[in-house]
Amino acid sequence: MTGLPTPSECLELLNREARRHAGKSGRPVDAATLIILDRTGREPRLLMGRRHKNHRFMPDVFVFPGGRSETGDAHVPVAGMLDEATIQRLMLASPGANPSRMKRLALAAIRETFEETGIVIGRKAGDAPQLAGPWGEFTATGHLPDLSALAYVARAITPPRRPKRFDTRFFVVESTAIALQVPDIVTPDSELTELAWLTLDDTKDLPLPVITRVMLGELQGWIEARATGTEPAIPFYCERRGRMERNLI
Repeated sequence: MTGLPTPSECLELLNREARRHAGKSGRPVDAATLIILDRTGREPRLLMGRRHKNHRFMPDVFVFPGGRSETGDAHVPVAGMLDEATIQRLMLASPGANPSRMKRLALAAIRETFEETGIVIGRKAGDAPQLAGPWGEFTATGHLPDLSALAYVARAITPPRRPKRFDTRFFVVESTAIALQVPDIVTPDSELTELAWLTLDDTKDLPLPVITRVMLGELQGWIEARATGTEPAIPFYCERRGRMERNLI
């Protein structure tokens, strides 16, 4: 396999990875990932961070910022909301889903990005509320999160036989949506020990989790489709009948 994986190669990668695991299955929890895309140069670049080498989960690999959705994400005021079409697409193939849950997922992507990189995706707000925890640190910058800048590009559920499983929605945001970057968040002792703006070609030889490599292939297709004015379908990876499937929703 050379270059970024095609859809069929993505499935091959995921099925090969799935066969390596034979443990107890955890229940998938909602999670979200944010891919920040910079188009100011000749080639698009995206932001990736290297996880600390001592992490028990995915150590010393490059990833996009992201993590699980938290209950508190649902109650954060926003400067801009997801558009209705995006909300409807997020709810596809999700029995019992509602717009509030989809908002919470998008907010999780912005919060996790802020926690891991110091990057604020938001707009200035003179009356930003005082909140607890990471959202308090976010609004202390004088901004509220802006969900209107996010595009939904993919979804993947970790296959069974693993204790940590996630039902992850992948979002893309343009780097022009960055309002601020708080310094000294990424250090040798933090969750991400370095950040890098990389072209898709730069990522080919990096140490990456399988799902990250799969999403890079999907991102390339999304960028190419968007360049022609096409709104691509959402690839959804999940295991059925013992094998990973890629369905478009």
